[in-house]
Amino acid sequence: MDPFDIDGLDEVIHGRVRLGVMAWLVGHQEADFNDLKARLKATDGNLSVHLRKLEDAGYIAVEKSFVGRKPLTRLTLTPAGDKAFLGYLDAIGKLVDETRG
Repeated sequence: MDPFDIDGLDEVIHGRVRLGVMAWLVGHQEADFNDLKARLKATDGNLSVHLRKLEDAGYIAVEKSFVGRKPLTRLTLTPAGDKAFLGYLDAIGKLVDETRG
């Protein structure tokens, strides 16, 4: 890999909010929308857009339900998401290693 070739980075993951979601789910397996929103300092709309991108890529599963009258959105990492995140970390590691030469 050319040290300045960043094509190996997964564009779906490579963004502050999406990277934060993936990192949290890798370590905790699941999360709910409001917890992630607070941890990532994101707005409802911003987080929703990023979650949709991760869901469309097959990296997370989204389950919507109600607890009493309150909506609850639970997120889990899929096997494809786990694999993609490990690939992303590998690509970042190679990029760092090669630029340090």
